[in-house]
Amino acid sequence: MASFFDSFTPREVAQISAHGRRVKLPQGWSPIWEDTPADKAYILLEGSVSVRRDGKEIAQLGSGDIVGEAAIVGHTLRTASIVALTPLVAIHFTDTDVTALMAEMPSFRDKLQAVVDERMKGTAR
Repeated sequence: MASFFDSFTPREVAQISAHGRRVKLPQGWSPIWEDTPADKAYILLEGSVSVRRDGKEIAQLGSGDIVGEAAIVGHTLRTASIVALTPLVAIHFTDTDVTALMAEMPSFRDKLQAVVDERMKGTAR
C-alpha cells in the first residue's frame, strides 16, 4: 500500500514530520468527528481507522495514510468521522501546521490536493 510519504525525499519527510507531534491514540478513539471544524489532521504511522459518514463505514485507512486533510484544504466542516480500529501511532498536525506546510512546500501542497481530489471523486455527497 502506498504511503503519503512515498513521493517525498527523506529531507522532505523530516520537514513534514517536524511540523507535527507524534501521538498514540487508543483503539475505539475518534479523533475526528463529522460536521465539526477542520482543526487537525493525522498521518497514520501504525494502526488502522474506519472512515464513517452518517455512522456507516465508507473506507478503512492504515499506516501511511493521511486523515482529516480534506476539510482543511477545502475550508469546510468535516465530511466524515474517524474511528481507531486498532491502537494508533500517528503524527498530529493542527490546521495551522498544515497551512504552513502547504505554503512552505509546493510538493506537500500538490500531494495533499491530489489525495483530496482522489477521495472526493469516490465519496461525493
